[in-house]
Amino acid sequence: MTVTVPAKGAAATPSARPAPRGTRRGRGRLLLVFALLAGAIAYLLAEGLGSSLDYFDTVAQAIAHKQRIGTEVIRLEGLVVPGSIHRSARGADFEVSGGGYRVIVHNTGSPPQLFQPDIPVVVVGHFTSAASTLFVSNQIMVKHSATYIAAHPTRVRGPNGTSH
Repeated sequence: MTVTVPAKGAAATPSARPAPRGTRRGRGRLLLVFALLAGAIAYLLAEGLGSSLDYFDTVAQAIAHKQRIGTEVIRLEGLVVPGSIHRSARGADFEVSGGGYRVIVHNTGSPPQLFQPDIPVVVVGHFTSAASTLFVSNQIMVKHSATYIAAHPTRVRGPNGTSH
């Protein structure tokens, strides 16, 4: 801003100059930075929420999409078929059913305490091939809601061996 020196007795007035071009360029950069930050935050939220959810495929879904799944590790949900459990020192072999289909599960590791016939389970593992119904698992998850416990009180036992 330049100020002209007035003649004796006149008031000083600033010279009228247009705003520098850098102001317009600075606003554009600021908007770009805010847009990038908003995009980064949206991406992080979507990734964080998406990875925090545990998805599983039912037996029928897994059979229907077996060619696409291949030997990819998935979570498979099904009902343990009564009479199919064969325990060993290395784990358990059993069948799960759902939607009219059955899958043979070979599990390594120790099944949870609540694992038994006729209960819903989620097993983590993979099919041995896209054509096979043998599912190799290293984890069995058993989850019971309050309605399941109320309907089957003898199946769920507390830490001291008593029924809930």
